[in-house]
Amino acid sequence: MDALRPATSRSLLRPRSGGFTLIELLVVLVLIGVLAGTVVLSGGMGGRTELSYEADRLAQVLSLAREEAQVRGAPIRFEYDREGYRFSIFRDREWRGMQDDTDLKARVWAAPLELRIERPDGANSIEFGRDAVDAPFMIHLQRDQVSVALQANGLGGFEVRP
Repeated sequence: MDALRPATSRSLLRPRSGGFTLIELLVVLVLIGVLAGTVVLSGGMGGRTELSYEADRLAQVLSLAREEAQVRGAPIRFEYDREGYRFSIFRDREWRGMQDDTDLKARVWAAPLELRIERPDGANSIEFGRDAVDAPFMIHLQRDQVSVALQANGLGGFEVRP
């Protein structure tokens, strides 16, 4: 007769024997994976990655400045310091900051850095003119013992190198 007796709530809530179910283990593994990914991504970009990003952004803006000098028919100069960079245009026989151009506005680096320009002619500045061909140059960016180089081929091509 005991076999025909209905199950009581006591028998349904009986504690199970030791161990975890497969679902519980999978949930824990997924959570560990998500947390590990978050820690890796939120730990900040590595020094080289962050500096490469700065160099990529600078390459895009320099390319735009080169094109803008040709379109406007006036030389544009790249000026820099540890904190950031800006562009000036030669108008009315003087260099003037480019406040009228949102793309070539003054910008700050993500963190202070050292910048060195290397050119075959030894000049320590970069100016873009009306010519389609410029002198090739290399810009070395360095921050906290990490450095990358931005190489310009003189024909409008820029390449970031470790």
